[in-house]
Amino acid sequence: MHRRSSRAKFRTCARRRSAAAAAVLLTAVFLAGCSGTGDAQGGEPKLGPVEVDPATATLSLPRDAHTGTEAERIRMGQVQQTLVFRCMARYGFTYEGVKSAEAGGGGAEDRHEYLFGLADPAFAAAHGYDKSAGGGTPSKPPAPQLSDSAYVVMNGEQPGSQGGKIPDAKTEEEAAQVDSGLTAAGQKVPAGGCGREGYRKLYAPTKDSVDLLFTFGLASEAHDRSKQDSRVVKVLKQWSACMDKSGYSGIDTPYDVVEKLGLEGDRSGPKAVTAANADVACKREVDLVGIWAAVEKAYQERLVEEHAETLALYKKQREARFKLAAGLA
Repeated sequence: MHRRSSRAKFRTCARRRSAAAAAVLLTAVFLAGCSGTGDAQGGEPKLGPVEVDPATATLSLPRDAHTGTEAERIRMGQVQQTLVFRCMARYGFTYEGVKSAEAGGGGAEDRHEYLFGLADPAFAAAHGYDKSAGGGTPSKPPAPQLSDSAYVVMNGEQPGSQGGKIPDAKTEEEAAQVDSGLTAAGQKVPAGGCGREGYRKLYAPTKDSVDLLFTFGLASEAHDRSKQDSRVVKVLKQWSACMDKSGYSGIDTPYDVVEKLGLEGDRSGPKAVTAANADVACKREVDLVGIWAAVEKAYQERLVEEHAETLALYKKQREARFKLAAGLA
């Protein structure tokens, strides 16, 4: 009698899981064809294919084409340091600066690892919400101490200056017309010092230079829009209801879990791991990552189209930075 009951229970659970999976697939198909109020009216955009529980490492969003990888960001940091070194050398200073991190040799970079909150079941089970697990980002060593004269050249101001706006320039082209009011080794100190000169030479050489944060701003705007989208609002409610059933009530979004559960002081302990497992399981049950990623992609596509001219210029200037980096190698 007991064995029959166990087998019946197993078959019932299996049917429920199959039904749940089918429901997710049907929802994905429906959402892929759902247009909201339509692009033409500027309302909710149509969605492309909606994947079921995709790994965040496999996600490809339009903004990715306009941003560097972690290895590229590290390389640009090294180039900027080199430009600062050379500027300081013009004034007779040997400046070692803060050593940049080396590019890691691990697997493929996961650019969207935490875009929708914790989503990796293996990480959740092993580390809870501890983002520093597995090596993390090493802390930067402190910048070297500067003599007063070196400080002036590096920062474009006297040590101990009490507030006050120091002469600066947004671009290197503009800097040629700005007088810092400071000299060293018989030469004018650049506006904002060598620190700012190194940045301008790399990221803002001319007046038409696109702000380095422009693409980040577009991604942020797309994400903010996606959070208001009815399809994301719906799946968030489903995720929240699932969390409630798992014993975690009153949590509206995946970004609130750590704070709402008071896990700030221990993100990898047993309590955090249990909550993280439930969090990720609920995301997978309602296909939160698949649906939200499709919505996010649609809003990014819209913004990329709206700002195509600026993004084309940004891409051209990014390629120029790579050329500059190659010349300094």
